[in-house]
Amino acid sequence: MFWKLPDLLKDVKKWTVLLNNIEFDHDNSKLNPDEYEAYDDYFYGGNRSHKVVEEFNKAWLHHIHHNPHHWQYWVIINDDPGEGMTLLDIPFEYIIEMICDWWSFSWQKGNLFEIFDWYDKHREYMKLSPKTRNTVESILKAIKEKLLEETSADKEKSEDNNV
Repeated sequence: MFWKLPDLLKDVKKWTVLLNNIEFDHDNSKLNPDEYEAYDDYFYGGNRSHKVVEEFNKAWLHHIHHNPHHWQYWVIINDDPGEGMTLLDIPFEYIIEMICDWWSFSWQKGNLFEIFDWYDKHREYMKLSPKTRNTVESILKAIKEKLLEETSADKEKSEDNNV
């Protein structure tokens, strides 16, 4: 594992500032004219014409290249075919933001475990450096273990109350 919770908690002020920045800056580029109208047309316009899809694809490309919490931001597609792709390590704070972004959909649907199935379905497609993948999977494992622990404790409390 590339991180340890006690190490993270040593500098609470740093992490408080970081998390506040994530909260207030997350996906701010969606307010940019290069993204906003295309997202609006694509998701709420009721029209998926070729033009709407093309504009959305351009907006998505802009989005992933301006938001380092997307894994695509860290993939370099080299000009030389022999070089293939370069997968850069994602800094820890962006890994946390990326996982929060993924997990937000689980929260929205009311199933906090959904992120794990989602990741399993997408993991082979995602281009992550070995260090980043290890960190992502370590964090997801820790989250899952904590959720299972909490779920088990809640179940035991519920059973105790029903006795």
